[in-house]
Amino acid sequence: MPLDVSRARALTPGCAHVVHLNNAGSSLMPAPVLQAVKDHLDLEARMGGYEAAAEAAPRLEHAYDAIARLINCQREEVAITENASRAWEMAFHALRLGPGDRILADHGAYVNCWLAFLLVHQRTGCTVEVVPDDAHGQLDVEALRRMLDERVKLVAVTHVPSSNGVINPVEEVGALLRGSDALYLLDACQSVGQLPVDVQRIGCDMLSTTGRKFLRGPRGTGFLYVRRSVLPRLEPPFAEQRGTVWTTRDTFTWRDDALRFETWEKSHANVAGLGAAVDHALHWGIDAIAERVQALAASLRTRLGAIAGVRTHDPGVRKSGIVTFSVDGLPATVVMERLRTERINVVVADPFNAKLDLGHRGLGPVVRASVHYFNTEHELDLLSDAVERMRRS
Repeated sequence: MPLDVSRARALTPGCAHVVHLNNAGSSLMPAPVLQAVKDHLDLEARMGGYEAAAEAAPRLEHAYDAIARLINCQREEVAITENASRAWEMAFHALRLGPGDRILADHGAYVNCWLAFLLVHQRTGCTVEVVPDDAHGQLDVEALRRMLDERVKLVAVTHVPSSNGVINPVEEVGALLRGSDALYLLDACQSVGQLPVDVQRIGCDMLSTTGRKFLRGPRGTGFLYVRRSVLPRLEPPFAEQRGTVWTTRDTFTWRDDALRFETWEKSHANVAGLGAAVDHALHWGIDAIAERVQALAASLRTRLGAIAGVRTHDPGVRKSGIVTFSVDGLPATVVMERLRTERINVVVADPFNAKLDLGHRGLGPVVRASVHYFNTEHELDLLSDAVERMRRS
């Protein structure tokens, strides 16, 4: 069944105020998510934070079950975090790396990931190498195959980069690494919520993502998946009461599930909102969401490509809901600001955050529009018409 776009928009208060094409930055929360956050805050105000957490425990625990259903794992393999960066960093810094160890990463690695690579390289002497792109501009699986050896301890892949619309062949990577000693860490920050993400099919050992982007959850939320079988190989970068058992005055043990990566203190209102966001996505159906998002993105690329002096920059065989483009003679920031005056939300993808991708392709800052299932063809017309007027002015 196709999505009921009118219903989806009616459940999205922001649609009455803006044309929101910045879903890869932070999407518009639907009413059920907003209500879940408000309800828990009201509960805390009435009865106190600890007491509200106890009262709402079944609802808060439901978030783990919803996430497990979304990505096809066990709830014991899920840790809820403050954001995607914290989720990714908790997994990455749990690795035991040393001189001679190798990390393989793709060109889409986000700035925070690359900074973590550099930090660990400086501290341990491990090396970080970039897997080349293939002729289509996506991660070259055959090149990855040639680079693998017994010194590779981690393959870190970006499912959908923040700076372009490519969808990397993550299942092929998982098939290649099956049986290897190298761990597979997937940055799914831009894919969860807009694409089907099944950790069993993908074959990743760890996955990190956020709540605020295509999942349409509140800011300050994210989660980490860790395959239970690899937990003995991972020691979190710090010990905290949520993730440990304090056994004697001088000893402690790690939890035997993914909660070893959590911290005790978090926003329970946001956890409630994250669970509601996952439920909302599952209600519409991830396959239906993906079909609509990719159709809208393809339509937007066609519209922009028909305007003289406008170029789109999205490589790959399969493309996501992220559409990047540039307008000849106009800096990306100017395009963004002019669109904002017409209540059209886009953002600029800057080489500061994507040196490996944009720099590798010889691009400076580009405009990034990112569609979601509640967007309409009329909204795409508003964007393309506004860009065409800029070219004529």
